[in-house]
Amino acid sequence: MDLVALQNGLDNISFAVLLVTMLIYWVGAAFPSLTYLPAFGTAGMAIANLCIAALLGARWLEAGYFPLSNLYESLFFLTWGITTIHLLAETMSRSRLVGVATAPVAMGITAFAALTLPDDMQQSAPLVPALKSNWLMMHVSVMMLSYATLMVGSVLAIAFLVVTRGQNVELRGSSVGTGGYRTKNGLVTHPNYRLQRHGEESELQPQNSSTGVSFLESNGAGSTAVLNRIAPVSSESELSSTPPLSPQRLNLADTLDNISYRIIGLGFPLLTIGIIAGAVWANEAWGSYWSWDPKETWALITWLVFAAYLHARITRGWQGRRPAILAATGFMVVWICYLGVNLLGKGLHSYGWFF
Repeated sequence: MDLVALQNGLDNISFAVLLVTMLIYWVGAAFPSLTYLPAFGTAGMAIANLCIAALLGARWLEAGYFPLSNLYESLFFLTWGITTIHLLAETMSRSRLVGVATAPVAMGITAFAALTLPDDMQQSAPLVPALKSNWLMMHVSVMMLSYATLMVGSVLAIAFLVVTRGQNVELRGSSVGTGGYRTKNGLVTHPNYRLQRHGEESELQPQNSSTGVSFLESNGAGSTAVLNRIAPVSSESELSSTPPLSPQRLNLADTLDNISYRIIGLGFPLLTIGIIAGAVWANEAWGSYWSWDPKETWALITWLVFAAYLHARITRGWQGRRPAILAATGFMVVWICYLGVNLLGKGLHSYGWFF
């Protein structure tokens, strides 16, 4: 079998499948009554994941080394990581709306790699001496997986900001979603309580109470309801001028906030391991664990941004929009670390427009 022809077919198939998958997710989000569409979206992401895995495997057989030596290979490995983490996020959240945010990112990266890069940059080439090491797979693959994981977590945080736009939503409670959201009008949601009465502060009633007014309805995953105001509101006009989020948007915001936190919590250890492995490799190759190369510097900045995010969530108890803004900043920082450094300047990690 001609491995080159196989690769050319697989990258185009991956792009086409991801494009259709993105449209399926978007149409499914726009028309929730079409309940069968999200399942097709999940199937599309799985097919794209397998096609990219086959593409990388063919590159490995053709070149004889792990396919992470140039920009074309790294972009497809990044897309494979994003589709893998997407499937994990869907399983964890039990929500097919995750693909509305992640599918465009995966499709865009695939389009750039398959349709934009010149042919000479897509060809396999012999490794430069500095990359002829077992650390190529041990360090670079872990770093790429961390990038993919952090990108998925960050883009879900961006989706959270979009869903809650115009609302000062801040989750009060634990970092795993057992608390409630406070909005501008002073209302709160919590999975175990519902509104007792409007007016001054009142005792919170359990969801199974026979009194009170339930604002949100139960769903298959559990009940969510609006509680009484926990802080005085300056005037009744404030309640009317800033309408609360709908129950559907509140549930979606809760899911996005929770799954974004968990995915970033998975990506941060991978980033840490990748940086440590890179330091060991640098010591073997250059005789120094750290040289403040542009790529190393931005890897450290990326680590600090997401360390600050997790510190704010775990130690400071931040929830909702504030940490989501920090995670959204991390999305841009990851791209600068991964690609921007190589476009803006040269360094020890610049090998063929990659690393």
